[in-house]
Amino acid sequence: MEHMCGRFAVTTDPALLAEKIKAIDEATSEEKNVPSANYNVAPTTTVATVVKRHTEPDDESTRRVRLMRWGLVPPWAKTTEGGGPDTSGPLLINARSEKVTSSPAFRSSAKAKRCLVPMDGWYEWQGQKGAKTPFYMFAGDGEPLFMAGLWSTWRPKTKDDDARSSMPLLSCTIITTDSAGPLADIHDRMPLTISERDWDHWLDPDAPMDEGLLRGHGDLDRIEIREVSRLVNSVKNNGPELIEPVEPQAEQGTLL
Repeated sequence: MEHMCGRFAVTTDPALLAEKIKAIDEATSEEKNVPSANYNVAPTTTVATVVKRHTEPDDESTRRVRLMRWGLVPPWAKTTEGGGPDTSGPLLINARSEKVTSSPAFRSSAKAKRCLVPMDGWYEWQGQKGAKTPFYMFAGDGEPLFMAGLWSTWRPKTKDDDARSSMPLLSCTIITTDSAGPLADIHDRMPLTISERDWDHWLDPDAPMDEGLLRGHGDLDRIEIREVSRLVNSVKNNGPELIEPVEPQAEQGTLL
């Protein structure tokens, strides 16, 4: 089966998110391209993530909301002539929970660069090519879901010291696991949810990964499923209508 979690929706403003989860807002402080509500987040989009980092080596690590490119760029990725990373290989948008500690692409991030990727919900498709039906998996309580992720810092290898060309690129991947409960009827994989009580434990940069969290389903009981419009099939479409429920397609005739 295809990789899952290739599209999701997130509508919480990063500054509001930081306030809500008592984190330092590093996303809007620089007033760069702060993501707005996005109902059709696709790979390579800039998304808000949550990390725990130190300001000084000996201080207490604190939660921060940071912007990252969705699709992990390993630190060893080559630098192109344009000064960016060579991303001609597969897009590392998902990392299988069973392989994060052994995969060369993910194991160094798994040690100390774990993050959370907040989202309202994600999309999955069922059916044959050309007639796939989209479903939206979301938190029934209206609060964001926090998915386990890994992140990385990539720095260009340039000969000159131009500060702009040596800006680090932060990027992330979302960890997936076997689907459970009714979600398994939609797809065999799902993002790995981390419940609030485990956030700091998961993010702690000074502790090894708790592999027990990789085998859990932190917020499974909060997740609901609904069929949605095929508008989401095109990344050009965006807006709240993408997550609106539709009548199941099976009983409808062909609509011209």
